[in-house]
Amino acid sequence: RAFPGAPRGGLYTIIMAAANDVAATAGAEEPGMAVPGREGSSPAAGSSPEGEEPRMAVSNGGDAEGAQELVELKVIWNKNKYEVTCGLDSTGAELKQRIHSLTGLPPAMQKVMFKGLVPEEKTLREIKVTNGAKIMVVGSTINDVLAVNTPKEAAQQEVKAEENKKEPLCRQKQHRKVLDKGKPDDVMPSVKGVQERLPTVPLSGMYNKSGGKVRLTFKLEQDQLWIGTKERTEKLPMGSIKNVVSEPIEGHEDYHMMAFQLGPTEASYYWVYWVPTQYVDAIKDTVLGKWQYF
Repeated sequence: RAFPGAPRGGLYTIIMAAANDVAATAGAEEPGMAVPGREGSSPAAGSSPEGEEPRMAVSNGGDAEGAQELVELKVIWNKNKYEVTCGLDSTGAELKQRIHSLTGLPPAMQKVMFKGLVPEEKTLREIKVTNGAKIMVVGSTINDVLAVNTPKEAAQQEVKAEENKKEPLCRQKQHRKVLDKGKPDDVMPSVKGVQERLPTVPLSGMYNKSGGKVRLTFKLEQDQLWIGTKERTEKLPMGSIKNVVSEPIEGHEDYHMMAFQLGPTEASYYWVYWVPTQYVDAIKDTVLGKWQYF
């Protein structure tokens, strides 16, 4: 409203122009600016909210970890499964560090397997790891190693003492009918007095309780034991096997007869004859989940 007698130019004109500018700003947003507290408002392209860093696209010459190709892996350890995302150009040593951060299992005590042992110096790309691959890890934490289960060991010793009082298994009638056939011609060679890790090929040339040929294949990546005959192959989760027992064959102590307990009673034992002695401990430790020092 004009003041009586106020001039129409000069200071009056400046004040009115400023007032008009303020009124226009109150009803409209300046391009590229967001009005605080108003829903649906968003920053203009190229701008960013106050206090935040602008988002930058990663180019081929940008951050190496963000730019490299990634794969999603399923890591299986101690019957637990972990989802891990790794760069395809990460090495086996770097993968062990990731597993350590997830499980607490020190890299030096890890046995990492993908179609065999994963070399620390090679990349996941070099060993042809694909998206969704299963990585099997064997090993125990330091606390597990130091925690000696004395009651369990004492119970095992008592069982062995009771077994020693009984007639040797190889003399029992149910086993003699198989053992009397003699050692198979194609059984794998034995090395007495030596303990070896499981071979990379199936253990073959042995007999089962019916006298048929049987082979044992240890699928560590799948945590399974495959028991194969001419007729069929049983694929058993290692966690389902209750116990493993063995005894040297009299007169052929470099070979053992061995049984896998598949159910709650001895009637569920699956017997295998002429197992090379150097693999007996490795079979027991692998199936029963006991830590092996590699």
